[in-house]
Amino acid sequence: MKLKILTVIVCTALLSACTKQAESEAPQVDYNAQFEESDRKIGEFLDQLDNPKTPQEVKVKILCHDYPDVYKKQYMPALIKVSPKPYTEEKLLSDLKSATDYYKGTLGIKCDN
Repeated sequence: MKLKILTVIVCTALLSACTKQAESEAPQVDYNAQFEESDRKIGEFLDQLDNPKTPQEVKVKILCHDYPDVYKKQYMPALIKVSPKPYTEEKLLSDLKSATDYYKGTLGIKCDN
């Protein structure tokens, strides 16, 4: 009887230890994959902005919402993690502003921000 109780206690302790370890491990972000995916999306946005056949409403959505959102929330954090030395948040935000200002001027778009 004592052996049975001891076996149950040991098994319970082992199972709970394994469960706690699995729960405490935070999922690792693959910054290289995040960078590549966000870079691909941004490339598609720029292709659409450069395409004269893209409707103006789509260009406004891309320029005023989608492009800055992907750039700030996905591209910048991943790029800074992957290659922190030459890039700073201030430099990347300046680059974003330059790009969006260029397209706003070229396409005659004003965002409501």
